[in-house]
Amino acid sequence: MNRIQIIQDDITRLAVDAIVNAANESLLGGGGVDGAIHRAAGPELLAECRTLNGCPTGQAKLTSGYRLPARFVIHTVGPIWLGGHEGEAELLASCYRNVMHIAAQHKLASIAFPAISCGVYGYPIAQAAEIAVKTIAEALQTNQQMEKVYLVCFGEAVFTAYTHALRHCHS
Repeated sequence: MNRIQIIQDDITRLAVDAIVNAANESLLGGGGVDGAIHRAAGPELLAECRTLNGCPTGQAKLTSGYRLPARFVIHTVGPIWLGGHEGEAELLASCYRNVMHIAAQHKLASIAFPAISCGVYGYPIAQAAEIAVKTIAEALQTNQQMEKVYLVCFGEAVFTAYTHALRHCHS
């Protein structure tokens, strides 16, 4: 499954069809990758996000990429980790499924995901990585147009967890 590639990079610098923003429900910017994407895309992204009336956890919405090298931003709202008994795994899988569905609808060939919910939302990285890899791999079975999915890691721990999850998925 060489259509999934794990990289350590700045997601805002990737020239792909779409990058995924790990947003909050307001879609109006925040910290971490969300803030970085908003800063790099410019004020036009915030203006478009204001027209979307937010986004529920587990769902996804598409905007233009504006000043980013990516043509689009697909915003998704990951769950806040509350111990694992509040439906977090299904909500996180739903993020990846909904993003991949939007990518298929728009016939995108390349997409880059951050580690959704693994920052301030506190999702355990190893569990999140397994859900990400498994859900993306399932979506790729029916989406032949998607040539490359990048899992963009911030830091060594996230890179290691995603690498392990990808190996585990194929064993």
